[in-house]
Amino acid sequence: MNRIEASYLIETPFEVEQACQVMAGEQSCGTFTRLAAETDDFRKRHAARVESIELLDSVDAPSLPMPTRPQPPGTRYQRARVRLSWPLENLGPSLSTLMATLAGNLYELKEFSGLRLLDVSLPHAFAEACPGPQFGIDGTRRLSGVDQGPLIGTIIKPSVGLSPDATAEVVKELLDGGIDFIKDDELQANGPHCPFTERVDAIMPLVLEHQQRTGRKVMVAFNITGEIDEMRRHHDHVLAAGGSCVMVALNAVGLAGVSHLRRHCELPIHGHRAGWGMFSREPLLGMDFAAWQTFWRLAGVDHLHVNGLANKFSESDDSVAASARACLTPLFEPPGPAHTVMPVFSSNQTACQAIDTCRAMGGSSDMIVTAGGGIMAHPGGIAAGVRSLRQAYDAAARGISLSDHARDHGELAQALETFCP
Repeated sequence: MNRIEASYLIETPFEVEQACQVMAGEQSCGTFTRLAAETDDFRKRHAARVESIELLDSVDAPSLPMPTRPQPPGTRYQRARVRLSWPLENLGPSLSTLMATLAGNLYELKEFSGLRLLDVSLPHAFAEACPGPQFGIDGTRRLSGVDQGPLIGTIIKPSVGLSPDATAEVVKELLDGGIDFIKDDELQANGPHCPFTERVDAIMPLVLEHQQRTGRKVMVAFNITGEIDEMRRHHDHVLAAGGSCVMVALNAVGLAGVSHLRRHCELPIHGHRAGWGMFSREPLLGMDFAAWQTFWRLAGVDHLHVNGLANKFSESDDSVAASARACLTPLFEPPGPAHTVMPVFSSNQTACQAIDTCRAMGGSSDMIVTAGGGIMAHPGGIAAGVRSLRQAYDAAARGISLSDHARDHGELAQALETFCP
């Protein structure tokens, strides 16, 4: 396949096929009027094509304002699922230009009262040109020493305000409690109250000492979000200190920043999706996670946040489940690379969601489950909180109800009583 394809959900008061042609022209060689250089042969070679249109329902009010194209009362707004394609030679295998092409000016076209990017299919040239995940699922399991089942993790809380020594005290409790994975909060990068290098230097001796005692190195995702030179420098500091993961707030540093970091990086990149609501909350604007995550997997992240079931945010459980499964769906058909990455569940996660989360994953245990209060607020303490999560996911894997498993597992029983009223 030498064409880039993308699906969209659109809404328009105009004739759908004509609106789609405007969309295709805006995002390839067209302008508002045909130019002398736009010969038929030129357009045949470089114009985007409307591959398919599937009409859906119509509504009596626009989803988004149309201030420059107000419509008379009684107008119906037709929705449709459309698929467009572009020749690869228009842009080459460039992630940044791909983003500008598939999710650029088309959002502003006045023919549309709604437009959302749904998914993306790419030629193998992108697999060859883009770095992709360096570690992915297998590398994450190898480095963390967790061969099967989900990695049980947590987030350092409070997210801001702790000193490096106070942060290290929390980490020590988590290490002693049997945690697999610890991450900085997206708000904690290199602030004056907890400078990055001092935080790493306070935490990593504890991680290495724990490794000497237990034979297993807990993975700590240090938040290196910042300017490019700063990210490289902080990555190198984590690597020299013996760390095994770095974290980046993807939307904050951009595709070029992540791609540059990936080519320098020798550690897994934990991708945080802070700001995701900008793309997702309006059903007729932005993009689906299936499309969004394609860019970041190609840029080279190894883990991707997908929210969590019964979360504290606005996302539905069905959307969370679809996002997690998207991370495990190969980007390319063989012999191209799958580029699968670890989905990361977070937000109000406790033992309560284990059964539904495993069901949402279709039986796969390739995931990181990060529970903040679900571990740290467990009435039996941090170690009991960690054990309650392990017990819950073990029950889910074995097809045992949580209530039945809790009869012989006190930490799980306490968690269910506390968090699952």
